Amino acid sequence: MHALAGLPTADTLIDANAVDYFIIALYFVFVLGIGVMARRAVSDSIDFFLSGRSLPAWVTGLAFISANLGAVEIMGMSANGAELGISTVHYFWVGAIPAMLFLGVVMMPFYYGSKVRSVPEFMFRRFGTGAHLVNALSFALAQLLIAGVNLYLLGSIVHALLGWPLWVALLVAAAIVLSYITLGGLSAAIYNEVLQFFVIVAALLPLTLIGLHRVGGYQGLKDKVAEFAASAPASAAVPPAGQQLESWPGQALSGFDSPVWSVVGIVFGLGFVLSFGYWTTNFVEVQRAMASNSISAARKTPIIGAFPKMFVPFIVILPGMVAAVLVKEIAELKGGGSPPGGASGEGVKYNDALLLLMRDVLPNGLLGVAIAGLLAAFMAGMAANISAFNTVFSYDLWQRYIRKNHADDYYLRIGRLATVAATVIAIGTAVVASSFSNVMDYLQTLFGFFNAPLFATFILGMFWKRMTATAGWVGLSAGTLSAVLVAFLTEDAFGDVSLGVIPIGGQGAAFLAASAAFVVDIALSIVVSLLTQPKPASELRGLVYSETPKEDLVDPLESRLPWYQRTIPLAGVALVLVIILNLAF
Repeated sequence: MHALAGLPTADTLIDANAVDYFIIALYFVFVLGIGVMARRAVSDSIDFFLSGRSLPAWVTGLAFISANLGAVEIMGMSANGAELGISTVHYFWVGAIPAMLFLGVVMMPFYYGSKVRSVPEFMFRRFGTGAHLVNALSFALAQLLIAGVNLYLLGSIVHALLGWPLWVALLVAAAIVLSYITLGGLSAAIYNEVLQFFVIVAALLPLTLIGLHRVGGYQGLKDKVAEFAASAPASAAVPPAGQQLESWPGQALSGFDSPVWSVVGIVFGLGFVLSFGYWTTNFVEVQRAMASNSISAARKTPIIGAFPKMFVPFIVILPGMVAAVLVKEIAELKGGGSPPGGASGEGVKYNDALLLLMRDVLPNGLLGVAIAGLLAAFMAGMAANISAFNTVFSYDLWQRYIRKNHADDYYLRIGRLATVAATVIAIGTAVVASSFSNVMDYLQTLFGFFNAPLFATFILGMFWKRMTATAGWVGLSAGTLSAVLVAFLTEDAFGDVSLGVIPIGGQGAAFLAASAAFVVDIALSIVVSLLTQPKPASELRGLVYSETPKEDLVDPLESRLPWYQRTIPLAGVALVLVIILNLAF
């Protein structure tokens, strides 16, 4: 029976009591209250879609990181920690921080300074209709699929807590997110994301500390991981202890046997193509910075977010590693078994690692905080996907191609209707997400399809004025198709329909597909640009680095601020810290 078919109402994974339910109910009161209050500030479409460009950097910075602190970070990364070990930190220290700093220092001045309302709209100004339409459609599709991941995991938590059939849990979870986004638009999403950030930390930090205490601290965890790896049967394909306990060269994560190719795959495939593609062109993240009240605040938004981001692995990956040696079901799964139960009811998966650890180590009260934290994470992720989708659908698809030149309140209504439609569709895409044992494999595959070729088009178009409009849509389309093709040729990116011609699976397959998309996009874009006519240089101001005066890219008032409030020094401190973390682990 499929995961969404439902389970008996008595079947609960977590034994919560009245105190836990009270904490969870209190959290939902705050969430919906923020939506109601934000509703009063929505008077036009810019208020609804971009918070009126009025928010301070610390708010948008926390929202920037919280919007990403959903299914990918919480369940996906803890699942990776349980399955692969410490090499999962590459998704943060190589696959996030450098790109976030690049976005703040280099790219945000173009986004914010051009006053575009979305990333696809920037694509329209640089490359015209073809590339814009490809980008807008692919982005909208990606958000519906990724929102389904967050909704599926959110429904799994509700099912595990209350024992409701999963389809009922999906409907209830979707209704809550829908209510506050429809009421307050982006402001409701952002202020809830700030609240959710603190709730998530309050949930995961005690879980990490108690879990580590149970296994004898970090050294005890290392000893137990090594013991498990040594005793596991060969058929289980458990990574050697060295690969689980040292981040480099990271073969457990990349899937490459060669240490050299593993480093190349992580640095180029993840650290450059996937990471820069996600963080610098993904409107879900960029939208938060666009809501800032100045170009200086917009630039600092991802840089402020980088500081908590680099320490998130300690409260997400470590609990997954603890679960692999402390939770009997996860240990059995990792050892090659098929334990029954889990959040889906179809057997324990690595995605269940955090839930089962909560069950085993947290007392009531802290359990309620932890459940509220997980609910917060999934709602933050889904709300970010939905709020970005409704903006792109309303401005970049409906207004540009279907109904032009209507009154502003018309597009505000379209945005609210798009929010409802996206939430309904996300319930359907949650079915797709439920079929993956590790949602990170699924998500990284999607990012390879949609973000990697987009980054190639963006970065070439931003730094090479000779790139043409034709090259923009040709490169973007070909890059996306090449990523899909390579994924089909690998071992298991698409489960049973994968062809297995290329002998690599897991997340290494996503790295390879993303790299192929980037290379194909760049190569075709260069060839097509040399054969077609570029825009005149006079039309490229604010769109191409060499044609944009420096004064257009900075806030002149920022130089008067102390060093710790300026963009470049803050980025420098973050870069030094992440280098130290890479060397330490």
